[in-house]
Amino acid sequence: MSDTPFGFGLPPEEPENGDEGKKKGSQGGQGGPNPFGFPGMGLPGGAGGPGGADNPFAAMFGSMNPNDLGAAFQQLGQMLSYEGGPVNWGMAKDIARQTVAQGTADGVKDTSVGIAEKSAVEEAVRLADHWLDGVTSLPSGATTSVAWSRAEWVEATLPVWKELVDPVAERVGAAMGSVLPEEMQAMAGPLLGMMRSMGGAMFGQQIGQAVGTLAGEVVGSTDIGLPLGPAGKAALLPLNIEAFGKDLSVPPDEVRLYLALREAAHARLFAHVPWLRSHLFGAVEGYARGIKVDTSKLEDVVGQLDPSNPEQLQEALQGGMFQPQDTPEQKAALARLETALALVEGWVDAVVHEAAKPRLTSADAMRETMRRRRASGGPAEQTFATLIGLELRPRRLRDASRLWASLTDARGVDGRDGLWEHPDMLPTASDLDDPDGFVHREQLDFSEIDKMLGEAAEQRDQRDKRDEDGDEKK
Repeated sequence: MSDTPFGFGLPPEEPENGDEGKKKGSQGGQGGPNPFGFPGMGLPGGAGGPGGADNPFAAMFGSMNPNDLGAAFQQLGQMLSYEGGPVNWGMAKDIARQTVAQGTADGVKDTSVGIAEKSAVEEAVRLADHWLDGVTSLPSGATTSVAWSRAEWVEATLPVWKELVDPVAERVGAAMGSVLPEEMQAMAGPLLGMMRSMGGAMFGQQIGQAVGTLAGEVVGSTDIGLPLGPAGKAALLPLNIEAFGKDLSVPPDEVRLYLALREAAHARLFAHVPWLRSHLFGAVEGYARGIKVDTSKLEDVVGQLDPSNPEQLQEALQGGMFQPQDTPEQKAALARLETALALVEGWVDAVVHEAAKPRLTSADAMRETMRRRRASGGPAEQTFATLIGLELRPRRLRDASRLWASLTDARGVDGRDGLWEHPDMLPTASDLDDPDGFVHREQLDFSEIDKMLGEAAEQRDQRDKRDEDGDEKK
């Protein structure tokens, strides 16, 4: 998985040692530039048939076997014929599934989930929910528990990735269509169409690779603090949980149960705080609206674009064309998102520790492992940063966790969880700087305000009814 924004890398340099280098580069079909980024679609530099460099099709496809050649043409046709939204999600799904099928870097291949593993996950989630009942006033949010393979995780989470990534991709697509003067856009219709198709394919390719790679690392559906899976489902990936716990010196059952606690705690929060999901996704979209596209750079590229040389656009996309705007609105959107993520992760951290500490000998070690994984970004945060340039990192997780724990001591479980009733009741970024001040501050009781408003409305209705009765008697 590339750390380059959007995953658009420069093509490899030509070999310096002439024909000798070309022969070496031709092995495996990976020796030359790969303008589309498709696996196995390198330019072998003359190997694989007559014509060599004088025959671009022989150079591109000559070393491929018939199956690879057919797949390459299929992907190329899919890219250029795409006419949908800003991201080619069909391509993204195909590439994600292909990435999963290749296995992880350590050689572990995806496997179907067996009956025993499904039972173990169901039992872990059931027990986790039972333990959480004693430490939070929010009821269970998991109507079902599922054990997913990596491929099943891809299928289940793609709809949410679409919701998260499309706003940024839309900005890029709009910029690509606006760089030409209006009077020239009609004449350049085919070129603009090709650019949009290529842009959708490039996003689709990168997202597919990133999501497929991420599927080999996540342990559930809430690793990035956002609900990626269907509502009401607590999902765990047994294969990845096994890999996660391999070097922790913690019994596998405890690892599974601790991760089930985190998944079930997230499920409670997102199920019973109805405004939370839209609040988080709205912050992502607000951030996306502030993405600035360097149209002058894009204009230069379009003015010189050679349709037979699509890597030009790829190089331009890599060159820092898409940057966040340094505006108050953009900063506010980012601060709102980071604070919300910290509060979500801090609450989960606090309630899970309260539930696990008396029961699991590994509770402290598991807590610290998860904190470091989230605070350092981890694979999930890096993936999302690569996709849209936005880090979903709860930078103040520890501060938020301490604040929630202090609220539990000062106000009890009900008082702490009651703050989720309305977004205006939650701590702010400045409150994380002064948790004691927030904990002991008088909080607005929105339930009392609602009661007063309801009584006022009822009195108004009674007055209106009396007035109507009086008019009828007259």
